[in-house]
Amino acid sequence: MTEQHTPADQQAKHRVRLPGFVSDEEIGLGNVIKKVTSTIGIKTCGGCQRRAEALNRWMSFTGRGSR
Repeated sequence: MTEQHTPADQQAKHRVRLPGFVSDEEIGLGNVIKKVTSTIGIKTCGGCQRRAEALNRWMSFTGRGSR
C-alpha cells in the first residue's frame, strides 16, 4: 500500500489560541521568531525571510476573538 501525502503548501495551518498573550490579530510563528531575533540584535537575511514565510504557513497564533 502507498500513502498519499499532500504538499506542504496545501496542508491545513495549525492555529493556536493564546488569549491574553497575543492581540486579536493573527500572527505567524515565523513573524514571532523574526520579532524576537531582531529585538536581540540578529539581522535578517533572505533565508530568514523564506523560513519565516514557511513557518507562517505552518502555524499561527490567534488572540481571544479569532478562530
